Amino acid sequence: MEKKELKVNAIKDGTVIDHIPAKDLFKVIRILGLDRIETPVTFGTNLDSKKFGKKGIIKVADRFFKDNDINKIALIAPMANLNIIRNYEVEEKRPVELPATIKGICKCMNPKCITNSEPMTTKFDVISGDAVSHNVSLKCFYCGKVTDHDHIEII
Repeated sequence: MEKKELKVNAIKDGTVIDHIPAKDLFKVIRILGLDRIETPVTFGTNLDSKKFGKKGIIKVADRFFKDNDINKIALIAPMANLNIIRNYEVEEKRPVELPATIKGICKCMNPKCITNSEPMTTKFDVISGDAVSHNVSLKCFYCGKVTDHDHIEII
């Protein structure tokens, strides 16, 4: 039987986000607003990965992410890697890094938290997850409520 391959065009300039857990791929697409942009976006899901079993990957042409966006990626996919592409070459390859504190990105899950009733910026301490799942939890600076990875709501 003849082996067939699907070819995906290389991007001239842009960003490739690799090693996204397959279950979180569409969440990353949504929080970065990639479902609403005009430039080409290519993604793959449930791809074989020695590290994760199954992974997702996103290629975004003509887009370079700011720190705030990278923090969003790190919250959802803390083991992801960013590949910065310029003139068809990988200029930079680096893991996303989760800061110790997250400000103004997520909503506190405690309905009685002051951040849900007053116009103020949310602030969380990042609590690393276990070594197997790499999930992240957040502890609200104001009320102390801990939100696990599956319930983090990006605002």
